[in-house]
Amino acid sequence: MFTSLLNHLGDWEYFLTNPLVLAIAAFQIWMLIHAVRNREWIWGLFILIGYGIGAFWYYFQVYQGSSSAMSGFELPGAQSRARIKELEAKIHHVDNAYHHFQLGDVYYRKGKLAEAEKCYRAALERDASDIDTRAHLGQCLLRLKRPAEARPLLDDVCRENFKHDFGYSLMAYAETLMALNETEAALNIWQHVVENHSYPRAKVQLAEMYFAKKQNDLAREQLKDVVNDDVHAPAFQRKRDRVWIRRAKSLLKQLPP
Repeated sequence: MFTSLLNHLGDWEYFLTNPLVLAIAAFQIWMLIHAVRNREWIWGLFILIGYGIGAFWYYFQVYQGSSSAMSGFELPGAQSRARIKELEAKIHHVDNAYHHFQLGDVYYRKGKLAEAEKCYRAALERDASDIDTRAHLGQCLLRLKRPAEARPLLDDVCRENFKHDFGYSLMAYAETLMALNETEAALNIWQHVVENHSYPRAKVQLAEMYFAKKQNDLAREQLKDVVNDDVHAPAFQRKRDRVWIRRAKSLLKQLPP
């Protein structure tokens, strides 16, 4: 393929009429836009100069990992790792609640929520009192768009430990209340979270609630904090929070001057 391309260098008619060339060019532009939007400057340069190859490499190394169904909704400590087979083997030999719970977290991080739910429920069958399992099952049910089922689990967890999972359980509870149209209760929780944490996930959703109530100055304050903090955040944090940064910038454009 590349030999054919080299032989036609300078033949613009060939490049403009060859469907494969046009498809590669479109894919390259798509990946370049994604890289620029996410400040992947080195990757952007590589995509520009590495015709086709750079774009495909970027797709598999960066884009796939950033477009997970769970982007912006990570569980603390649930990093992407090739542990499924290892945990399944441990479950086969030991079958304890902790390994089912860990496997649930791996599936959750991969966006395989139905599998995660099964693992969390298996863990609860073996230890119904574990707060981490109850919290993560609640978050899983919320992402499965079953907030009514998630509510009692997250409510109990937050009553037992308001600071559970460094505020992540509380954020999930606020999102559950929002999904159930319990807006005032959700607003109070979001306000509590941002008073104690600097999570963009919390600030953006609080700003969205302020915006819906036409409290534009309060919304702008939260959104500017998110955008300003992002400039100084480490690369791993910017990558994790990029979905919230986009939402913050989008909402800022909608606010009246």
